[in-house]
Amino acid sequence: MTGNINNEPKMDSIMYSYAMNLSGLEEENKFLRESLENLEKELEKFKHTPLIACEVRDIVDGKILVRMPNGNEFLVDAAQSCVNLLPGDGVLAEQKNLTVVKKISTSKRFDVEKFVIIEKPSLSWDMIGGLKLQEREIKEVIELPLSKPELFKKVGIDPPKGILLYGPSGTGKTLLAKAVAASTNSTFIEIVGSELVQKFIGEGAKLVKEIFQLAREKAPSIIFIDEIDAIGSTRVDIGTSGEREVQRTFMQLLAEIDGFQPLDNVKIIGCTNRKDILDPAILRPGRLDRLIKVPLPDVNARKDILGIHTKNMSLSNIDIDKIVKMLDGMSGAEIHAVVTEAGYCAIRDDRTKVKECDFIDSIEKMNSEEGGEQKEYLNMFG
Repeated sequence: MTGNINNEPKMDSIMYSYAMNLSGLEEENKFLRESLENLEKELEKFKHTPLIACEVRDIVDGKILVRMPNGNEFLVDAAQSCVNLLPGDGVLAEQKNLTVVKKISTSKRFDVEKFVIIEKPSLSWDMIGGLKLQEREIKEVIELPLSKPELFKKVGIDPPKGILLYGPSGTGKTLLAKAVAASTNSTFIEIVGSELVQKFIGEGAKLVKEIFQLAREKAPSIIFIDEIDAIGSTRVDIGTSGEREVQRTFMQLLAEIDGFQPLDNVKIIGCTNRKDILDPAILRPGRLDRLIKVPLPDVNARKDILGIHTKNMSLSNIDIDKIVKMLDGMSGAEIHAVVTEAGYCAIRDDRTKVKECDFIDSIEKMNSEEGGEQKEYLNMFG
Protein backbone atom coordinates (compact mmCIF):
# COMPACT_ATOMS: atom_id res chain seq x y z
CA MET A 1 0.00 0.00 0.00
CA THR A 2 2.75 2.35 0.90
CA GLY A 3 4.52 1.75 -2.41
CA ASN A 4 1.32 2.43 -4.39
CA ILE A 5 0.74 5.65 -2.48
CA ASN A 6 4.25 6.86 -3.24
CA ASN A 7 3.88 5.99 -6.95
CA GLU A 8 0.68 8.05 -7.43
CA PRO A 9 2.39 11.49 -7.43
CA LYS A 10 4.92 10.19 -9.93
CA MET A 11 2.12 8.93 -12.20
CA ASP A 12 0.32 12.30 -11.97
CA SER A 13 3.55 14.08 -12.87
CA ILE A 14 4.07 11.80 -15.85
CA MET A 15 0.49 12.26 -17.02
CA TYR A 16 0.77 16.03 -16.66
CA SER A 17 4.02 16.06 -18.58
CA TYR A 18 2.47 13.88 -21.29
CA ALA A 19 -0.56 16.17 -21.52
CA MET A 20 1.67 19.23 -21.84
CA ASN A 21 3.74 17.58 -24.53
CA LEU A 22 0.57 16.54 -26.36
CA SER A 23 -0.78 20.10 -26.16
CA GLY A 24 2.49 21.47 -27.49
CA LEU A 25 2.45 19.01 -30.36
CA GLU A 26 -1.12 19.98 -31.23
CA GLU A 27 -0.18 23.67 -31.25
CA GLU A 28 2.82 22.96 -33.42
CA ASN A 29 0.72 20.78 -35.71
CA LYS A 30 -1.86 23.55 -36.02
CA PHE A 31 0.85 26.07 -36.85
CA LEU A 32 2.32 23.76 -39.49
CA ARG A 33 -1.12 23.20 -41.06
CA GLU A 34 -1.72 26.96 -41.29
CA SER A 35 1.73 27.48 -42.79
CA LEU A 36 1.05 24.73 -45.32
CA GLU A 37 -2.30 26.28 -46.28
CA ASN A 38 -0.71 29.68 -46.76
CA LEU A 39 2.03 28.21 -48.91
CA GLU A 40 -0.55 26.36 -51.00
CA LYS A 41 -2.49 29.60 -51.50
CA GLU A 42 0.67 31.40 -52.56
CA LEU A 43 1.47 28.56 -54.95
CA GLU A 44 -2.02 28.81 -56.47
CA LYS A 45 -1.45 32.52 -57.10
CA PHE A 46 1.57 31.71 -59.22
CA LYS A 47 -0.43 29.14 -61.20
CA HIS A 48 -3.23 31.59 -62.11
CA THR A 49 -3.12 33.35 -65.47
CA PRO A 50 -2.96 37.15 -65.02
CA LEU A 51 -5.94 39.23 -66.13
CA ILE A 52 -5.67 41.98 -68.73
CA ALA A 53 -6.85 45.50 -67.95
CA CYS A 54 -8.80 46.95 -70.86
CA GLU A 55 -11.49 49.50 -71.61
CA VAL A 56 -15.10 49.06 -72.68
CA ARG A 57 -15.65 50.78 -76.03
CA ASP A 58 -19.26 49.80 -76.75
CA ILE A 59 -22.05 47.31 -76.04
CA VAL A 60 -23.09 45.38 -79.19
CA ASP A 61 -25.97 42.83 -79.03
CA GLY A 62 -25.18 41.82 -75.46
CA LYS A 63 -21.48 41.48 -76.15
CA ILE A 64 -18.73 43.82 -75.03
CA LEU A 65 -16.41 45.64 -77.42
CA VAL A 66 -13.17 46.10 -75.47
CA ARG A 67 -10.02 47.95 -76.33
CA MET A 68 -6.69 46.41 -75.34
CA PRO A 69 -3.68 48.42 -74.09
CA ASN A 70 -2.00 47.99 -77.49
CA GLY A 71 -4.98 49.59 -79.25
CA ASN A 72 -6.59 46.41 -80.67
CA GLU A 73 -10.33 45.95 -80.18
CA PHE A 74 -12.27 42.66 -79.68
CA LEU A 75 -15.92 41.74 -79.29
CA VAL A 76 -16.11 39.42 -76.25
CA ASP A 77 -18.50 37.97 -73.67
CA ALA A 78 -18.84 39.09 -70.07
CA ALA A 79 -19.35 37.12 -66.87
CA GLN A 80 -22.80 37.23 -65.25
CA SER A 81 -21.40 39.25 -62.35
CA CYS A 82 -20.45 42.07 -64.72
CA VAL A 83 -23.58 44.16 -65.05
CA ASN A 84 -24.29 47.78 -65.98
CA LEU A 85 -21.11 48.13 -68.02
CA LEU A 86 -20.87 51.42 -69.91
CA PRO A 87 -18.49 52.72 -72.59
CA GLY A 88 -15.38 54.08 -70.90
CA ASP A 89 -15.49 51.65 -67.95
CA GLY A 90 -12.32 49.84 -66.98
CA VAL A 91 -12.54 46.03 -66.84
CA LEU A 92 -10.37 42.96 -66.31
CA ALA A 93 -10.45 40.26 -68.99
CA GLU A 94 -9.22 36.66 -68.99
CA GLN A 95 -6.20 36.24 -71.24
CA LYS A 96 -7.19 33.18 -73.30
CA ASN A 97 -10.63 34.18 -74.57
CA LEU A 98 -10.75 37.78 -73.26
CA THR A 99 -13.97 37.19 -71.34
CA VAL A 100 -14.67 40.16 -69.09
CA VAL A 101 -14.62 38.90 -65.51
CA LYS A 102 -14.57 42.02 -63.35
CA LYS A 103 -15.30 45.72 -63.49
CA ILE A 104 -12.69 48.02 -61.99
CA SER A 105 -12.77 51.68 -61.16
CA THR A 106 -11.81 53.73 -64.19
CA SER A 107 -8.57 55.63 -64.17
CA LYS A 108 -10.14 58.48 -66.13
CA ARG A 109 -9.98 61.15 -63.49
CA PHE A 110 -6.58 59.99 -62.31
CA ASP A 111 -5.22 60.33 -65.83
CA VAL A 112 -6.56 63.86 -66.17
CA GLU A 113 -5.20 65.07 -62.86
CA LYS A 114 -1.74 63.75 -63.72
CA PHE A 115 -1.50 66.24 -66.56
CA VAL A 116 -3.32 69.31 -65.27
CA ILE A 117 -3.05 71.68 -62.34
CA ILE A 118 -6.40 72.37 -60.70
CA GLU A 119 -6.64 75.27 -58.29
CA LYS A 120 -8.74 78.19 -57.08
CA PRO A 121 -6.41 81.18 -57.57
CA SER A 122 -6.43 84.02 -55.07
CA LEU A 123 -4.52 86.48 -57.26
CA SER A 124 -6.24 89.88 -57.41
CA TRP A 125 -6.09 92.48 -60.16
CA ASP A 126 -4.18 94.79 -57.79
CA MET A 127 -1.22 92.41 -57.93
CA ILE A 128 -0.81 92.93 -61.70
CA GLY A 129 0.79 96.15 -62.92
CA GLY A 130 0.96 97.88 -66.28
CA LEU A 131 -1.68 95.78 -68.06
CA LYS A 132 -4.84 97.87 -67.68
CA LEU A 133 -5.82 97.59 -71.35
CA GLN A 134 -5.40 93.81 -71.36
CA GLU A 135 -7.24 93.60 -68.04
CA ARG A 136 -10.21 95.46 -69.50
CA GLU A 137 -10.40 93.21 -72.56
CA ILE A 138 -10.20 90.03 -70.49
CA LYS A 139 -12.94 91.26 -68.19
CA GLU A 140 -15.17 91.90 -71.20
CA VAL A 141 -14.63 88.47 -72.73
CA ILE A 142 -14.22 86.19 -69.68
CA GLU A 143 -15.42 87.87 -66.50
CA LEU A 144 -18.58 89.57 -67.79
CA PRO A 145 -20.15 86.44 -69.41
CA LEU A 146 -19.49 84.40 -66.25
CA SER A 147 -20.77 87.02 -63.81
CA LYS A 148 -23.66 88.47 -65.87
CA PRO A 149 -24.83 85.88 -68.40
CA GLU A 150 -28.35 87.36 -68.46
CA LEU A 151 -26.95 90.55 -70.00
CA PHE A 152 -25.88 88.70 -73.14
CA LYS A 153 -29.27 86.98 -73.40
CA LYS A 154 -31.02 90.35 -73.29
CA VAL A 155 -28.77 91.77 -75.98
CA GLY A 156 -29.15 88.56 -78.01
CA ILE A 157 -25.52 87.65 -78.62
CA ASP A 158 -23.24 84.80 -77.64
CA PRO A 159 -20.01 85.79 -75.86
CA PRO A 160 -16.66 84.57 -77.25
CA LYS A 161 -15.66 81.10 -76.10
CA GLY A 162 -12.05 81.96 -75.52
CA ILE A 163 -9.13 84.28 -75.99
CA LEU A 164 -5.49 84.05 -76.99
CA LEU A 165 -2.85 85.84 -74.95
CA TYR A 166 0.35 86.31 -76.94
CA GLY A 167 3.57 88.20 -76.42
CA PRO A 168 7.12 87.80 -75.11
CA SER A 169 7.88 85.48 -72.20
CA GLY A 170 7.53 86.87 -68.69
CA THR A 171 5.06 89.64 -69.50
CA GLY A 172 2.25 88.39 -67.25
CA LYS A 173 0.03 86.23 -69.45
CA THR A 174 -0.43 83.52 -66.82
CA LEU A 175 -1.04 86.14 -64.13
CA LEU A 176 -3.87 87.64 -66.18
CA ALA A 177 -5.50 84.23 -66.56
CA LYS A 178 -5.26 83.48 -62.84
CA ALA A 179 -6.57 86.92 -61.90
CA VAL A 180 -9.72 86.54 -64.00
CA ALA A 181 -10.25 83.06 -62.55
CA ALA A 182 -10.02 84.51 -59.04
CA SER A 183 -12.34 87.42 -59.81
CA THR A 184 -15.03 85.04 -61.13
CA ASN A 185 -14.41 82.38 -58.45
CA SER A 186 -13.77 79.87 -61.23
CA THR A 187 -11.83 76.62 -61.16
CA PHE A 188 -8.51 77.19 -62.90
CA ILE A 189 -7.38 74.19 -64.98
CA GLU A 190 -3.85 74.72 -66.28
CA ILE A 191 -2.13 72.48 -68.81
CA VAL A 192 0.94 72.77 -71.02
CA GLY A 193 0.27 72.14 -74.70
CA SER A 194 3.11 69.65 -75.07
CA GLU A 195 1.56 67.39 -72.40
CA LEU A 196 -1.49 66.85 -74.62
CA VAL A 197 0.70 64.84 -77.01
CA GLN A 198 0.69 61.24 -75.83
CA LYS A 199 2.62 58.12 -76.77
CA PHE A 200 -0.19 55.99 -78.21
CA ILE A 201 -2.54 56.89 -81.04
CA GLY A 202 -5.75 58.46 -79.79
CA GLU A 203 -4.59 58.99 -76.21
CA GLY A 204 -3.97 62.72 -76.69
CA ALA A 205 -7.44 63.26 -78.16
CA LYS A 206 -8.96 61.28 -75.29
CA LEU A 207 -7.09 63.43 -72.76
CA VAL A 208 -8.41 66.62 -74.39
CA LYS A 209 -11.95 65.25 -74.21
CA GLU A 210 -11.60 64.36 -70.53
CA ILE A 211 -10.16 67.78 -69.67
CA PHE A 212 -13.21 69.49 -71.13
CA GLN A 213 -15.48 67.02 -69.33
CA LEU A 214 -13.68 67.81 -66.07
CA ALA A 215 -14.11 71.54 -66.75
CA ARG A 216 -17.86 71.10 -67.25
CA GLU A 217 -18.14 69.19 -63.98
CA LYS A 218 -16.28 71.91 -62.08
CA ALA A 219 -17.92 74.88 -63.86
CA PRO A 220 -17.59 77.79 -63.76
CA SER A 221 -14.08 77.01 -64.90
CA ILE A 222 -11.27 78.34 -67.07
CA ILE A 223 -9.07 76.04 -69.16
CA PHE A 224 -5.66 77.66 -69.52
CA ILE A 225 -3.51 76.08 -72.25
CA ASP A 226 0.05 77.32 -71.93
CA GLU A 227 2.36 77.05 -74.96
CA ILE A 228 -0.59 76.24 -77.20
CA ASP A 229 1.70 76.42 -80.22
CA ALA A 230 3.02 72.96 -79.20
CA ILE A 231 -0.13 71.40 -80.67
CA GLY A 232 -1.69 74.31 -82.58
CA SER A 233 1.02 75.08 -85.11
CA THR A 234 0.17 75.28 -88.80
CA ARG A 235 -0.70 71.84 -90.17
CA VAL A 236 1.23 70.34 -93.09
CA ASP A 237 0.19 67.73 -95.65
CA ILE A 238 3.32 65.61 -95.27
CA GLY A 239 4.74 64.62 -91.92
CA THR A 240 5.75 61.80 -89.64
CA SER A 241 3.30 59.64 -87.72
CA GLY A 242 4.10 61.67 -84.62
CA GLU A 243 3.13 64.90 -86.38
CA ARG A 244 -0.11 63.32 -87.56
CA GLU A 245 -0.90 62.34 -83.97
CA VAL A 246 -0.31 65.95 -82.90
CA GLN A 247 -2.75 67.03 -85.60
CA ARG A 248 -5.37 64.54 -84.39
CA THR A 249 -5.03 65.95 -80.87
CA PHE A 250 -5.34 69.48 -82.26
CA MET A 251 -8.48 68.58 -84.22
CA GLN A 252 -10.00 67.12 -81.05
CA LEU A 253 -9.30 70.44 -79.31
CA LEU A 254 -11.04 72.31 -82.11
CA ALA A 255 -14.00 69.94 -81.90
CA GLU A 256 -14.30 70.44 -78.14
CA ILE A 257 -14.23 74.23 -78.52
CA ASP A 258 -16.89 74.08 -81.25
CA GLY A 259 -18.63 71.50 -79.13
CA PHE A 260 -21.48 69.12 -79.71
CA GLN A 261 -22.05 69.86 -76.04
CA PRO A 262 -22.30 73.53 -75.05
CA LEU A 263 -19.39 74.90 -73.06
CA ASP A 264 -21.75 76.96 -70.85
CA ASN A 265 -19.62 78.34 -68.01
CA VAL A 266 -16.34 77.04 -69.41
CA LYS A 267 -13.91 79.50 -70.99
CA ILE A 268 -10.64 78.77 -72.80
CA ILE A 269 -7.52 80.91 -72.57
CA GLY A 270 -4.63 80.03 -74.86
CA CYS A 271 -1.15 81.39 -74.28
CA THR A 272 1.85 81.57 -76.61
CA ASN A 273 4.86 83.65 -77.54
CA ARG A 274 4.78 82.27 -81.11
CA LYS A 275 1.48 83.52 -82.53
CA ASP A 276 3.08 83.61 -86.00
CA ILE A 277 3.13 79.80 -86.28
CA LEU A 278 -0.42 79.12 -85.04
CA ASP A 279 -2.88 77.42 -87.37
CA PRO A 280 -5.57 79.85 -88.62
CA ALA A 281 -8.23 77.31 -87.61
CA ILE A 282 -7.71 78.03 -83.91
CA LEU A 283 -7.96 81.78 -84.45
CA ARG A 284 -11.11 81.93 -86.55
CA PRO A 285 -14.33 83.49 -85.17
CA GLY A 286 -16.10 81.11 -82.79
CA ARG A 287 -12.92 79.73 -81.26
CA LEU A 288 -10.06 81.78 -79.79
CA ASP A 289 -11.21 84.80 -81.77
CA ARG A 290 -10.22 87.54 -79.30
CA LEU A 291 -6.48 88.08 -79.60
CA ILE A 292 -4.89 90.06 -76.78
CA LYS A 293 -1.27 91.12 -77.07
CA VAL A 294 0.73 91.34 -73.83
CA PRO A 295 3.83 93.40 -74.73
CA LEU A 296 6.93 94.31 -72.78
CA PRO A 297 6.08 97.02 -70.24
CA ASP A 298 6.55 100.70 -71.10
CA VAL A 299 7.80 103.34 -68.66
CA ASN A 300 4.55 103.68 -66.72
CA ALA A 301 4.03 99.91 -66.66
CA ARG A 302 7.55 99.31 -65.37
CA LYS A 303 6.92 101.85 -62.62
CA ASP A 304 3.70 100.05 -61.61
CA ILE A 305 5.40 96.64 -61.63
CA LEU A 306 8.35 97.94 -59.60
CA GLY A 307 5.95 99.43 -57.06
CA ILE A 308 4.08 96.14 -56.67
CA HIS A 309 7.24 94.11 -56.07
CA THR A 310 8.80 96.63 -53.66
CA LYS A 311 5.73 97.50 -51.59
CA ASN A 312 6.84 95.21 -48.73
CA MET A 313 10.51 96.25 -48.88
CA SER A 314 12.25 98.84 -46.73
CA LEU A 315 13.74 101.30 -49.23
CA SER A 316 16.35 103.98 -48.50
CA ASN A 317 17.00 106.98 -50.80
CA ILE A 318 15.74 105.39 -54.01
CA ASP A 319 15.32 107.41 -57.21
CA ILE A 320 12.46 105.39 -58.67
CA ASP A 321 12.49 107.19 -62.04
CA LYS A 322 16.18 106.46 -62.48
CA ILE A 323 15.70 102.76 -61.70
CA VAL A 324 12.67 102.55 -64.02
CA LYS A 325 14.72 104.05 -66.85
CA MET A 326 17.46 101.47 -66.30
CA LEU A 327 14.86 98.68 -66.51
CA ASP A 328 14.08 99.54 -70.13
CA GLY A 329 13.50 96.43 -72.26
CA MET A 330 12.90 94.09 -69.32
CA SER A 331 9.78 91.98 -68.82
CA GLY A 332 7.74 91.86 -65.64
CA ALA A 333 9.42 88.60 -64.64
CA GLU A 334 12.87 90.15 -65.11
CA ILE A 335 11.89 93.18 -63.02
CA HIS A 336 10.83 90.82 -60.25
CA ALA A 337 14.20 89.08 -60.52
CA VAL A 338 15.97 92.46 -60.23
CA VAL A 339 14.03 93.31 -57.06
CA THR A 340 14.86 89.92 -55.54
CA GLU A 341 18.54 90.29 -56.35
CA ALA A 342 18.57 93.81 -54.84
CA GLY A 343 17.18 92.30 -51.63
CA TYR A 344 20.01 89.74 -51.64
CA CYS A 345 22.55 92.54 -51.99
CA ALA A 346 21.20 94.11 -48.78
CA ILE A 347 21.25 90.76 -46.99
CA ARG A 348 24.90 90.18 -47.95
CA ASP A 349 25.80 93.50 -46.32
CA ASP A 350 23.74 92.61 -43.23
CA ARG A 351 21.19 95.36 -43.90
CA THR A 352 17.38 95.35 -43.73
CA LYS A 353 16.97 98.43 -45.94
CA VAL A 354 17.54 98.26 -49.67
CA LYS A 355 19.54 101.10 -51.22
CA GLU A 356 19.65 102.47 -54.74
CA CYS A 357 23.08 100.93 -55.28
CA ASP A 358 21.57 97.48 -54.65
CA PHE A 359 19.16 97.95 -57.56
CA ILE A 360 21.91 99.29 -59.81
CA ASP A 361 24.15 96.32 -59.01
CA SER A 362 21.37 93.81 -59.65
CA ILE A 363 20.44 95.45 -62.98
CA GLU A 364 24.05 95.46 -64.11
CA LYS A 365 24.44 91.84 -63.06
CA MET A 366 21.40 90.79 -65.08
CA ASN A 367 22.49 92.79 -68.13
CA SER A 368 25.99 91.31 -67.95
CA GLU A 369 24.60 87.78 -67.77
CA GLU A 370 22.37 88.39 -70.78
CA GLY A 371 25.23 90.03 -72.67
CA GLY A 372 27.51 87.10 -71.88
CA GLU A 373 24.96 84.61 -73.20
CA GLN A 374 24.55 86.61 -76.41
CA LYS A 375 28.32 86.85 -76.87
CA GLU A 376 28.67 83.12 -76.29
CA TYR A 377 25.95 82.50 -78.88
CA LEU A 378 27.70 84.72 -81.45
CA ASN A 379 31.01 82.95 -80.89
CA MET A 380 29.51 79.48 -81.01
CA PHE A 381 30.62 78.83 -84.60
CA GLY A 382 33.66 81.09 -84.56
